[in-house]
Amino acid sequence: MGRLSGRTAIITGAGSGIGRAASLIFAREGACLVCVDKTEAVAETADMVAKAGGKAVALQGDAGDDGFVQSYVARAQSEYGSLDVVWANAGISGGWVPIPEQSADYWTEILRVNLIGPFLAIKYASVPMIAAGKGSIICTASVAGIRSGAGGPAYSASKAGVISLAQTAANDFYGTGVRVNAIAPGLIETGMTKPIFEGARARGNEDKIGQLNPLTRYGVPDEIANAGLFLASDESSYVNGQTIAVDGGLSTSHPVVRRKR
Repeated sequence: MGRLSGRTAIITGAGSGIGRAASLIFAREGACLVCVDKTEAVAETADMVAKAGGKAVALQGDAGDDGFVQSYVARAQSEYGSLDVVWANAGISGGWVPIPEQSADYWTEILRVNLIGPFLAIKYASVPMIAAGKGSIICTASVAGIRSGAGGPAYSASKAGVISLAQTAANDFYGTGVRVNAIAPGLIETGMTKPIFEGARARGNEDKIGQLNPLTRYGVPDEIANAGLFLASDESSYVNGQTIAVDGGLSTSHPVVRRKR
């Protein structure tokens, strides 16, 4: 307990899934939070934190919008007086769409939220962190960004971009004390993956979900949130520019299930 005591953390995509789990775990470890999400559910997350004895404010908006990103970074500083951790977790999947049916607008929206959103978080959060000489920035990537077989083309490309962004940003902040890392989740039951789980349960084969990884199961949001806690804390003080796969071992081989047209 208390691994983030006295620190201020921003978590985007905090209305559900990994973001909500991270909010609760970070607050339990002493962080003061700014919870961000595009849905009204973010207020419920902040309320859950408060009921558990933590501190959190909720902001509703678009994590890929430049002005809104500036506002949530500013709110963290005005509310708590500092900014120590940012987890750019918000993202969209785009669903499964064959490449011939994809449009430039489809790609633009996925890249805007999944890649430009984390870039903006890094851009604005790094300023007060550099001034303080320390800070941890975490981005949610995906095993889909490591190699093919775990997501659609646009989603996978956006997450590959996040992995590269973590590497390049870490080097851009050379000598500043600011660390940038990414987490690549495997198949986790969240709002984004809800259709997969609902479909499997409707067919009566929920036990097949996650069978492609060596642990033969899917993951839960807390398992990703705990990896984020490690990266946010001093326990990872020498970890920088890395992508940690939390996927039951899926990315060690990425067996591909071909989709029939």
